[in-house]
Amino acid sequence: MFCEKAIELIRELHRMSDGQLPAFNEDGIRQVLEEMKALYEQNQSDVNEAKTEGKSELIPTIKFRHCCLLRNQRCISAYLYDRLLRIRALRWEYGSVLPTNIRFHMCAEELEWFNQYKKSLATYMRSLGGEEGLDITQDMKPPKSLYIEVRCLKDYGEFEIDDGTIILLKKNSQHFLPRWKCEQLIRLGILEHIVS
Repeated sequence: MFCEKAIELIRELHRMSDGQLPAFNEDGIRQVLEEMKALYEQNQSDVNEAKTEGKSELIPTIKFRHCCLLRNQRCISAYLYDRLLRIRALRWEYGSVLPTNIRFHMCAEELEWFNQYKKSLATYMRSLGGEEGLDITQDMKPPKSLYIEVRCLKDYGEFEIDDGTIILLKKNSQHFLPRWKCEQLIRLGILEHIVS
C-alpha cells in the first residue's frame, strides 16, 4: 500500500521515549525513496499520455499519486527533523562527547551535523561573558545551593576547581564541590549527587 513504509518510520520514533535515539533506519528511508521514484515515474508517463492522447480519466490517479509523493516527503522530513531535535537535546544532556552507544545509532550525516552544532554552540559560548566565555550548558535547572556533596563512581584522576585546588577523584570518595564545576561529570556518570 502507498505510504506505509513512511508511516512506519514515524511510528518507530514514537515508540522511543524522548531521551532516546533509535538506530538510523537507512533501509526504511531507501525503500520510501524508491517508492517515491516509482510513483514519480508512473505519474510522468500518465501525464504524458493524458496530454498526448487526451485521457482525462487518468487525472484522479495522477493526483492521488502526487498526494502520496507529498505525504512520503512530509514523513521523511518529519523523521529526519525529529532525529535532529533529539541529537541536539543529547548535546545539552551529555556535552560535547556522546557515548559510543548513541553515536552508533547515528548515520555519518548526523554525526557531521552534531559536530557542526557542537562547534557553533562552542563559538557562541566563547562570545559570551568576557575572555573565558560562559558555559550555558551548565545549571540546566536553577541551583538551590552553590555547593553540593558528590560521590565519585569511577576513578577519574585529578580535578581542578576555580581557586586552584586540585582534588583527586577516586572511586567511592566523597567531596563538597561547586555545583557548576561538577554538573558535567554528574551527567557523564563519573560523579553522583548525594541527596541528604
